[in-house]
Amino acid sequence: MKRNYLVLIFIKHTHIVSIVNKVSKNIFSMAFALTAVFSLSSISTLSAQTVWLDQLDLSTASQGWGVPKKNRSVDGNIMTIAGKTFERGFGTHAESSLFIQLDGKANSFTAQVGIDDEVKGRQPAVEFILYGDRAKLWSSGVMHDGDTARLCNVKLLGVKKLELLVTDGGNGNGSDHADWADAKFETAGVASFATYYPVPSEPYILTPKPSAKPKINSASVFGVRPGSPFQFRVPATGDRPMTFMVTSLPQGLKLDQKTGLITGKLVKAGTYVIQLKAKNAKGIAEKNLRVICGDKIALTPPMGWNSWNCFAGEVSGEKVKHAAEVMMKIGLVNYGWTYVNIDDYWQNNRDSKDPSQQGKYRDEAGNIVPNKRFGDMKSLTDYVHGLGLKIGIYSSPGPWTCDGGAGSYGHERQDAESFAKWGFDYLKYDWCSYGGVLNGIPDNDPNKVNLISYNGGYQLSTAVKPYKIMGDYIRQQPRDIVFSLCQYGMSDVWKWGGSVGGNTWRTTNDITDNWSNVKSIALAQDQAAAWAKPGNWNDPDMLVVGTVGWGSPHPTMLKPDEQYLHFSLWCLFSAPLLIGCDMEKLDAFTLNLLTNDEVIAVDQDALGKQATCVQTIGDLRIYVKELEDGSRVAGFCNFGLEKVDISYKDLKKLGISGKQKVRDLWRQKDITTIHADKEALSVKVPVHGVALYKFTPIK
Repeated sequence: MKRNYLVLIFIKHTHIVSIVNKVSKNIFSMAFALTAVFSLSSISTLSAQTVWLDQLDLSTASQGWGVPKKNRSVDGNIMTIAGKTFERGFGTHAESSLFIQLDGKANSFTAQVGIDDEVKGRQPAVEFILYGDRAKLWSSGVMHDGDTARLCNVKLLGVKKLELLVTDGGNGNGSDHADWADAKFETAGVASFATYYPVPSEPYILTPKPSAKPKINSASVFGVRPGSPFQFRVPATGDRPMTFMVTSLPQGLKLDQKTGLITGKLVKAGTYVIQLKAKNAKGIAEKNLRVICGDKIALTPPMGWNSWNCFAGEVSGEKVKHAAEVMMKIGLVNYGWTYVNIDDYWQNNRDSKDPSQQGKYRDEAGNIVPNKRFGDMKSLTDYVHGLGLKIGIYSSPGPWTCDGGAGSYGHERQDAESFAKWGFDYLKYDWCSYGGVLNGIPDNDPNKVNLISYNGGYQLSTAVKPYKIMGDYIRQQPRDIVFSLCQYGMSDVWKWGGSVGGNTWRTTNDITDNWSNVKSIALAQDQAAAWAKPGNWNDPDMLVVGTVGWGSPHPTMLKPDEQYLHFSLWCLFSAPLLIGCDMEKLDAFTLNLLTNDEVIAVDQDALGKQATCVQTIGDLRIYVKELEDGSRVAGFCNFGLEKVDISYKDLKKLGISGKQKVRDLWRQKDITTIHADKEALSVKVPVHGVALYKFTPIK
C-alpha cells in the first residue's frame, strides 16, 4: 500500500519525478528529492482534513427550546429524517443560531438537513440558512416533517465567520426540531474551529440607587369589585422607618401607617381619588391614586413571581413562603411587585414517584386536595396576605395539568369555590390535557388522556368553551381573582379572552432563557397589540432573568444587553411582569434590572396602550408606547449583530413633534432637549441591546 501511494504521489507531482531521475545516481540528492515528495504529500493530506461539526463546542448555540445536542436530536434520540438515520450531527430547535470562527481555513461545509422524525405530525416547518461573513451562502428553503434530507454543500474559501441558522419556517417555532446531520468541514490544515456568541457577557449596572427620600412607585389606578376584599400596599422607596398616610380614604377601608397596607371592602361602585403620602426623616412624597370600584380588575398588568421557571416539580409551600419573604426583604415590594404565584405540582400527581405528591386527587365530596408539600392552603394564603402580598394558583380545564397533576375537568365550580375559599387572588388556567377529552375520557380511563394536546385549540368555539366555563365561576366568587388564560395564543385568544372574563392571556408558547426564543416571541407581539387595554393584557410569558432552569437551576443564558432589551420590551408591551427566577439567588445585576421604577412605570401606565413597532431600519426596530400624561416612550431595539450608531431624523414617524425633553429611562437622566421637527437625535444601541427614551413635550 505504501509503494502504491508513492507512485500516485509521483504521478501527481511529475516535476518531482523528473528531479529524482536526474539525480538518481546521487544518493544525497535522491534523499533530498524523496523528502520533498513526502513534504508535498503531507501538505496534500492536511488540505483534505475533515472536521466534524459535532467535534466543536456546540454549547454556544442559541436555540428556541432545549439545549444543543451532539449526535442526537434535541429530544435526545438518534437523528432520523424521513426514515433515514444519521449517526453524527447537531440536533437543535428553531430559532437556532451557531457562530463558528473559520478565519479562512475551511474549504467547504457539507451536511444533510431536515426536520427530525420525532415531531412527525406536529406540523413543524423550518428553513436552514448559511451565512458567511454576513452574506447568505445557501438556503434549504422551507422544509416540513416528512421531507427527505436536503444536501448542503457550500464552498467556504476565504470565509472568516460562519453562521448556521435555522428559522421557524413562518408558522411559529412549535416542535421545530432541526438536524444538521453528517455535518462536516473540509479544512486547510486545521483540526478544529472555535465557536462563539457575538454578544458581550460582562454584566453592567444602569439603574442608579434609589434616593434616601421617599418616592411612591405605585401605578396611578387600582381596580376592585364591590364587596371584594380590598388589599393594596403602597410601594415606596426611601430610608426606613417610613410612615404612610392617606387622605380622602373612602368608608370601608383602613390604612396601616407602618406598612402602607390598605385593606377592607368597598360596597358602593364608583371612582375614588385618594392621596397617598410617605414620610421619613429625609422628606415626604405624595401621589394620587384613582380607585375604581366597578366590574374590572387588573387595571394595570400584574407584577409578581411564578414558581415554574426555577422550581418546576420541586415547588413546595415552604419555598413559596420563602419567595414571599425574599420579595419583602430585598425590597421588590417597594417597586410594585405583588403576586407570589404557585404553578404546577401543588396537587397530587399521577406520574410522580415522590410520596409527597402521591395520594387521592379529590375528597369524597369531589373537592380537590393539595399534596403533602402544601397541606393547609388557607394557612399559606393567610401567611402571604399577612406580608401585604397576594398569591396565585394554577390549574387546567383538562383532567390533568401539563405535568400530571389533577386538573379541573368536570369540577370547575368546585375548584373555583375552593380557590376563593382558600384565599387565592390569581388563577393561571393551562390548556394542557383538555385537547384529549373533547370527546370525553377515552375508555373511561383518565390515565389514557395525553397530558398535552393542542387538539381543538385552533377551532374557535372549542378554544373558547373551557375558559368561559371557568371564567364564569371565577367571576361568581366573593373575592377578586385575576384570571390568566394560558393556551399559547391559539385561535387568536387576544380577540376573545376578555369576553370570557380573562384578564391576561398568553400570546405564545413557553418562553426559554435564550436569545432566539425571546426574539421570536418579541417579534410576534404586534399582532395582538390592538386588544390590550386596562383589565385585558397580552402575556408573552414570564421574565427569563436571574437563576432559572425548571428544577435544574443555572444563570439565564441571556447576555446582559439581551436582558435589558427583554425587560424593556415587556414593559413596552404592557405585559404582566412575572419573575421566574429563584428569589433567594438574586444577584446584584438582576436585582438592579428589576428595580428601575421609571422603566416599570412604562409597563404600569394607566392608559394601558401596548407599544408597536412603527419603524424598522435594518435590524433596528423602533417600538413606541403612548402614555397617559401625553408623553411617549420609544424603544430603539437592536436585533442585529452590529452596533447601531445613527443620527436619527424621523421622530415625526414616532408621533413625536415640537420641543421635547428626552430622558434615558435606564440611566434615569435627561440627555437632551430637542426640537423634533428640526433636529436629529444621536442614537447608540449595543448588539442585542436597547436605548429606552421617554419624550416629554415642552410647552
